[in-house]
Amino acid sequence: MNICIPKERRPFEFRVGLSPMGVETLIQNGHTVFIEHEAGQGAGFPDRDYEKVGAKIAFAVDEIYARAELLLKIARPLDDELDMLQPRSTIMGFLHLASARQNKIDALLKDKINAIAYEQIEEKDGSLPVLRPSSQIGGAMAAEVASRLMQSDHGGRGILLGGLPGIPPAEVVIIGAGMAGTYAARAFKGLGAHVTVLDRSLVALQRINQFDSNFVTMFSTPRNLFRVCQYADVLVGAVLVPGSRAPIIITREMIKKMKDRSIFIDISIDQGGCSETSRPTTHEHPSYIDENVVHYCVPNMPSVVARTATYGFVNAALEYILEIANLGVEKAIENPAIEAGVNTYQGELRHLSRLEKKE
Repeated sequence: MNICIPKERRPFEFRVGLSPMGVETLIQNGHTVFIEHEAGQGAGFPDRDYEKVGAKIAFAVDEIYARAELLLKIARPLDDELDMLQPRSTIMGFLHLASARQNKIDALLKDKINAIAYEQIEEKDGSLPVLRPSSQIGGAMAAEVASRLMQSDHGGRGILLGGLPGIPPAEVVIIGAGMAGTYAARAFKGLGAHVTVLDRSLVALQRINQFDSNFVTMFSTPRNLFRVCQYADVLVGAVLVPGSRAPIIITREMIKKMKDRSIFIDISIDQGGCSETSRPTTHEHPSYIDENVVHYCVPNMPSVVARTATYGFVNAALEYILEIANLGVEKAIENPAIEAGVNTYQGELRHLSRLEKKE
């Protein structure tokens, strides 16, 4: 199979669709891999690393798309990239189509593109193995981001997350006890903050309590959300519904209840965001102020730790990529885990709830 890896073209997306190790594994299984010139540069993988393992370097982006039977991306394709996709080819990536514009869905269906979303590959136990490293990174980074934004020179309240003797630590509230929420809680706790975690699942709250019994846990209800917003110095949204737009659980009225210059970090923004006040930002301009609350809503948080993020992603995704390459899409999607990630297949829509048409 011809497997092609383009250079990511979204602003501040430094990750790459496969590391040299992953490419070597595919080639050892008899596949031909083409990678666009300098596609791995942002993650610290120069062309020579790919050439050493047998990849072919393509210097023209249209060659990559023209040759691809299987295209390996990270970010959802832009409109011009969609135009270059070959009919009936297969694309894999963190597609987040539930929050994409309808024209992107229509283009995939029209050309009968098989689109497989890494974030929706789901094992029997309900785990999302390929999404897991990104969630872990996003959660861990939330504490770093909050620590910076809390500084007075970044518009924050001038609070040290861990406090000092005689001075209480910051109050951090995390909505969602999944993978991102758990890693966020762990990172904030490591910096000395006082952490409260809300979730609708008692099982999830019990799990995070077993991780650290010093976390305060609460059921996520509108009443409780109003309560925690009133005292939070940092509010983190880590809500996920696979295949669907993130539910809006933080209202503008809740944001209004927050302290002036407090911080709201919406990790859920790649799926549309979980607050009425959320809108996507970039690493260049990551934050904005709404209702006098500093909002951080960068969809591709892990992209700026591109080497770690690429290694973590490849470790998790390679077995599924290899299965598709070796068996072909039709046979590979007999694996329920891979089938759960199929968004479009031969002109049909699958496993995608179109709750809101929004970029």
